[in-house]
Amino acid sequence: MDKKIRIGALISGSGTNLQAIIDSCESGEINGGMIFVGSDNPEAYGLERSSKHGIPTFFVDYKPIMQSYKQNPDSVKIPDDFDLDDVLSKQHLFSSNTPLEKVRSFFTTRAVAEAKLIDKMKSYPFDLLVLAGFMRNLTPYFIDRVNTDRANPRIMNIHPALLPSFPGVDGYGDTFRYGCKVGGCTVHFIDYGEDSGPIIGQKAF
Repeated sequence: MDKKIRIGALISGSGTNLQAIIDSCESGEINGGMIFVGSDNPEAYGLERSSKHGIPTFFVDYKPIMQSYKQNPDSVKIPDDFDLDDVLSKQHLFSSNTPLEKVRSFFTTRAVAEAKLIDKMKSYPFDLLVLAGFMRNLTPYFIDRVNTDRANPRIMNIHPALLPSFPGVDGYGDTFRYGCKVGGCTVHFIDYGEDSGPIIGQKAF
């Protein structure tokens, strides 16, 4: 049998998608194993789900970082390897009309949080990182440090809509409000945009 894929996951909420992945790994449907689960939400129920299966968990709370930066930008320790100009040259989350200070604040605070995520993830060498209901856009700072080989992307997202329709945080809701007769979900690799990376598979319902 092929070597099992070492899977890490990031979540923000209850972890229903995460549970499906864990169950599929344990049943052998997926030739892999979940080796860690991280979250931006210390209260995420998905962390408890993971612990019940003996999977290591951690969290990085973004909110205090964002609040500290808003109150006093100098109070936040920016990663030494953070290059704002490089991030701005790659990102596709904001248009050129977005106020620069808003963009600067977003990417700076995200880099601080993402550096903490990366530091915690170093304890668990992984092959694939799955975003299973992770409600934060990852930035080029994080993506470039995980996707060290551009030919082999390692960050996969589960999105609740049939992309490229209805990207963003409420794919199911947007599908319903638009009056679509068919909805679905998409699994895709992430890139520097929002739900815009290469599609791996889709299921309509």
